[in-house]
Amino acid sequence: MAAPQPPYTPVVRAGDWIIVSGQLGMKDGELVSGGVLAQTEQAIVNLKAQLASMGATIDDIAKTLCFLTDMDTFPTFNEAYAKGFGTARPARSTIGVASLPFGGAVEIEAWAFKPLDGKKK
Repeated sequence: MAAPQPPYTPVVRAGDWIIVSGQLGMKDGELVSGGVLAQTEQAIVNLKAQLASMGATIDDIAKTLCFLTDMDTFPTFNEAYAKGFGTARPARSTIGVASLPFGGAVEIEAWAFKPLDGKKK
């Protein structure tokens, strides 16, 4: 995972919600090579790590917001996303954007519902 750049906070809890800021396909401070496929895979690894730091998993995600710099890569992104999320199928929006930080091809933000009292959604 890349080190946060101020004033960036990678993950916060807001009551029963855990909000994970957009995760890029970065490892050790650098974008991974391999285009949207590899970057999506790494972004999901980073997303899972942020969730774990708050005691949550990918199965707790209710909503993702995904950004692609090239919507022509959507089928490749979608394949990697489905594989990385396994059986979890949160609500999702995918938006085409002109650019992303650090020259990324994909960014994934997530909202996970993890009640403080331990009750399921």
